[in-house]
Amino acid sequence: MKEEKWYYVSAKLLWQNRYTGLAFLLYAAIFGGIFFLYNIEAEAVLYAAGLCALLTLAVLPIRLAAGSRAHGQRKRIAGDVEVMLDEMPPPKTLAEEDDQELLRQLKAVYDRNLAAWQNERRESMDYYTTWVHQIKTPISVMRMILQEEDTRENRELLAELFRIEQYVEMALNWMRLGSDSTDFIFQEYELDGIIRQAIRKYAGQFIRNRISVCYEPTQVRVLTDEKWLLFVIEQLLFNAVKYTREGRVTIRVTREKVLQIQDTGIGIAPEDIPRIFEKGFTGYNGRADKKSTGLGLYLSRLTADKLSNRLWAESVPGVGTTFFMDLYREELKAD
Repeated sequence: MKEEKWYYVSAKLLWQNRYTGLAFLLYAAIFGGIFFLYNIEAEAVLYAAGLCALLTLAVLPIRLAAGSRAHGQRKRIAGDVEVMLDEMPPPKTLAEEDDQELLRQLKAVYDRNLAAWQNERRESMDYYTTWVHQIKTPISVMRMILQEEDTRENRELLAELFRIEQYVEMALNWMRLGSDSTDFIFQEYELDGIIRQAIRKYAGQFIRNRISVCYEPTQVRVLTDEKWLLFVIEQLLFNAVKYTREGRVTIRVTREKVLQIQDTGIGIAPEDIPRIFEKGFTGYNGRADKKSTGLGLYLSRLTADKLSNRLWAESVPGVGTTFFMDLYREELKAD
């Protein structure tokens, strides 16, 4: 939270008590008027007013300091109001007491709503998790049936079945990423092993679409969560297969630990590049394809952010697109 200058806080406190100062001037004017009507010397009024002014100037710094401390305490509590609400300074006026009671009532309502929302989300997560595991059974049975006979029609159906599986996994990961208890486990992994898992998974799609894969094994080790990094790579490969009609997909890792996935697909319009990671954004290609959900790249960026990795893209329409993911981390050294 931005720290305010002492003179700015003091000015606001003085302005807050402006009516007290105006009342003092009004009372002095009333006394002066009455003394004038009774032909009493004005020196008495001026003397009394001067003494009151001196006393005010003596007490004013103390009042401003106390007001500034109370303001600072309230600002500190505002930074973590859910935990520190009970540390509010004791109310000095009836209005402050009423305001603090209102805050406590609002906090109670917030806690009830939060608990209800968390319970509802847990139930939804349980439902989607069960649904995903149940739907995998008929998908597996359909795959076994379609693999019994190698025909063009069966190969097309297997490809569509593969896409269904991807969307099912996407729905489950959508729920997991929004959960407070996302199961991230960070440790060092061989990047080559994670990339090979993704390539094997999409091997059938590459063959079906006659897309060659160029990949040179890497000895790079990265600190990450294997499952979620694999999810990002799979989403980027899914995007590459979807928009590449012919040609190749090239996967490489630079010395700076930047993963690059490059395709020779239709590319992305320059005006769409800044928004491709937005939720629900499909862009020109997505609208032309009629099947894009605008969630794949959004989930990829969301996952990359949770992994503390930067994800971005460069593209030339008609030439292809390259996605970059920076996997570099500073090495932690014990003293």
